[in-house]
Amino acid sequence: MSSFKQLHHGEEPLLLGNVWNVESARVYEKLGYKALATSSSAVALSLGYEDGEQMSFEEYFYIIKRIKGSVSTPLSVDLESGYGSDIDTIVSNILKLIEIGVSGINIEDSYVTGMTRKLTDRNVFHEKLKDIFIKLGENRDQIFINVRTDPFLLKMENALEETLERIKLFEELKADGVFVPGMTSENAIRTITEATYLPVNVMCLPDLPDFDTLKKSGVKRITSGAFMYRHIYRELEKAGQTITDEKSFSKLFI
Repeated sequence: MSSFKQLHHGEEPLLLGNVWNVESARVYEKLGYKALATSSSAVALSLGYEDGEQMSFEEYFYIIKRIKGSVSTPLSVDLESGYGSDIDTIVSNILKLIEIGVSGINIEDSYVTGMTRKLTDRNVFHEKLKDIFIKLGENRDQIFINVRTDPFLLKMENALEETLERIKLFEELKADGVFVPGMTSENAIRTITEATYLPVNVMCLPDLPDFDTLKKSGVKRITSGAFMYRHIYRELEKAGQTITDEKSFSKLFI
């Protein structure tokens, strides 16, 4: 078992620092975070794109390489739907990430068309994942594949039932973990963690329970998505406004 994979099976949930450039990664590393993960949304926003694979993989890969080459902390990459319209392209992207030493990826079962996020049919996504795993071959063991499923994020009426059905398929394919963004109910979280042997990843939201509660509920991985990025830039806006209001840079040195 890789050291990155082992981090998902410890007593304490693994808290990842979500990063979008070298400096954010270095800050989290300085703070002693055990692992980092790109937020594709934050990277896209920092480059002037919207989320949903609007930036090219080449642009994203450049940022990933700069981050990976600047820190020693294990790095996972949010690969969204794979940044490719066919399996060969997606697998090629994953192999490039393995080659530079990336420890894990997220791959998700929804996609963005226009301005709308839609859930991929359960069986279609299962076949896609299966084909990716097969084409990775022996390289499969070199990377932690965290499968993101979005019924809760998309606020489906039967989100819990649909998530449980999808997780069964991920288990069948021997995925390494499952990521369920949008899930905040303690009962739902516990139901999911008790239904699977896969380490369960949740994402920060205003009503997400605190870390101790998440630990007691069986959560193994916690991420913040693009929320830290958004927080930083809200603070930048406030500081910039204060400078113009006070006609002074003193705010920058407090």
